[in-house]
Amino acid sequence: MLIVLIGLGSSCGAICRYLITQSLKKKSGWPWATLLINLTGSFLLGFLFGSKLASSLYLILGVGVLGGYTTFSTLNVELLALHRSHDQRLELAYALASYLIGLLLAILGVIIGQVIFVK
Repeated sequence: MLIVLIGLGSSCGAICRYLITQSLKKKSGWPWATLLINLTGSFLLGFLFGSKLASSLYLILGVGVLGGYTTFSTLNVELLALHRSHDQRLELAYALASYLIGLLLAILGVIIGQVIFVK
């Protein structure tokens, strides 16, 4: 049953990712949707980790929902596209924003999750 719930969670996360991507689609050259998705996903996964949820709930929400929501592969394909366009400044800014801010938001999520749920 747990694997079915993880799969359903993954479907929900992927649908949310699709809706956000469609609503933020622009020709700006900056992949706003993927950045927003991965940064919020980093924070939320850190929050779940910090809150020390029961393992089954963590698997459903973290592995399922947030696994379907976030997209590491799209991030890297977009970085390759920026590299091919020879826009090194945009490529570097996107990589730094994604990885460094993502890590900081995950750490912040852990801290907030611990403060709220761990006594």
